Amino acid sequence: MRSTRTLSVTLPPEMLKRAQSIAKRESRTMSELVREALRHYDRRAWWDEVNAYGRERADERGLREGDMDRLIHESRRGSRKAVKK
Repeated sequence: MRSTRTLSVTLPPEMLKRAQSIAKRESRTMSELVREALRHYDRRAWWDEVNAYGRERADERGLREGDMDRLIHESRRGSRKAVKK
């Protein structure tokens, strides 16, 4: 049984030319290029979700961007002190 399936995709002519140019420059097939684009999109979507979650939690606690460095350093100092004991 095949582990892949064929997908038909339509692109505007300029986008297709750009994709073909990228694939050629990187010595990739169009399939490899599209798979990498989907992986990149998926990672970006995950990262956006993580950041949105973090922003929501920070807003709930009244934290601002400037508080982050201080809290990280305080947390790390506390971890080091706990290990030294």
